[in-house]
Amino acid sequence: MVIDTWIRSVFDSLYDGILIIGKDENVKYVNASYTRITGVKEEDIVGKKLREVRHGARLPNVLQTRKPIVGALREENGIDYVVNMSPILSKGEVVGAISIVSTIDDALDLSQTLNRYQSKIAKLEGRMKAIQRARYTMDDMVATDPKSRELKKLLLRISKKDTTILLTGESGTGKEMAAQAIHNASDRAGGPFIAVNCASFGGNLLESELFGYEEGSFTGARKDGKLGLFEAADGGTIFLDEIAEIGAEVQAKLLRTLQEKTVRRIGGIREISVDVRVLAATNRDLESMVSSGTFREDLFYRLSVFPVTLPPLRERREDIIPLAEGFLLQHKNDLKSDISLGDDARKMLTSYRWPGNIRELKNSMEFAVNMMENEVITGRNLPARIQASMEDKFKAESLSEMVRKFEREEIVKLLNLHGHTLEGKKKVAEILGISLASLYSKIK
Repeated sequence: MVIDTWIRSVFDSLYDGILIIGKDENVKYVNASYTRITGVKEEDIVGKKLREVRHGARLPNVLQTRKPIVGALREENGIDYVVNMSPILSKGEVVGAISIVSTIDDALDLSQTLNRYQSKIAKLEGRMKAIQRARYTMDDMVATDPKSRELKKLLLRISKKDTTILLTGESGTGKEMAAQAIHNASDRAGGPFIAVNCASFGGNLLESELFGYEEGSFTGARKDGKLGLFEAADGGTIFLDEIAEIGAEVQAKLLRTLQEKTVRRIGGIREISVDVRVLAATNRDLESMVSSGTFREDLFYRLSVFPVTLPPLRERREDIIPLAEGFLLQHKNDLKSDISLGDDARKMLTSYRWPGNIRELKNSMEFAVNMMENEVITGRNLPARIQASMEDKFKAESLSEMVRKFEREEIVKLLNLHGHTLEGKKKVAEILGISLASLYSKIK
């Protein structure tokens, strides 16, 4: 076996020690690193049978067995080192064997470096899982009101399917909580859940976030490219919130992804398969946007395979107090105080229209906790807009009651005059210019 000049130059440059024997077990080559590690000089070993100068050498065994030996521990002149041995094959025949030698210190350094990287990787994986975790489940969804109970049953049923869902409803109605609950009730619960607020990104930036990009695809692109969120969500769910805010170019690319179940990175030519369930949400009227030409009709139908509308809080009033008490629970734990809602506060909360829905209720509870003087939240601890709304309602009810009382008193006077018989009532109704049925309604 002859080692040519180019191969020799390569071996001479290696940090690890190299020893090569031929089929006759004679040492053909050692590099300088081998001498550095073992202390054995080239002139003392090259050209001689290995076992004559290195008693107990195992490399000749590799010639016979044709099997490598990995991680063998050796000691020479008080120096411990690790040896990996392999046969050298040419056209299926064993023509020699090679030892690659590293010091124990080098091996330990490498092991420690690998452990450090593994630790960093584990931490990054932990952070990614935390970022991608769906926090809420169906149990977190308050459903005391009949309308909410029906919604919860619907979400639980459709979560078991793998269909695309479009969640609609006013801002603050809990669309992201519903999306997370759907994911956690699905067969994808063990996979990632990635939420994307489409309104937070400009057109080009959103495209790179969703689909990723290849190295050098545009100015400022990272050297090694970037994984898109669709790829990161593989095996799980991606939640596209504020879907109405995406531009035309991203709409086209999203439509292709939904149809083909593949993504193509910016600057790339390869189609990458993805197994992702898509949930989308909006508080806008997508059908009107389709009519006006600002949202693709074909994408709308792809997204709204199963549309679900979340009702506003004013239409699920039986949920208001349970929701409020749920929001107070965290404050109870933080303050180590048994906070409760007073009767007047409860009445104000259930009477208010909640234009900001659940989000407004949560913020109102935080405001009230900061304003309360003891452990009971009263009406005057609530935001001024809620108090003012209640006062306006009381005023309106008082005026209405005054009108009804005046009407009844005048009708009674006329009935006393004309009699309480059927004929008398007909006469009174005629005088007042109302129907007999209206008269009966007003004197109830």
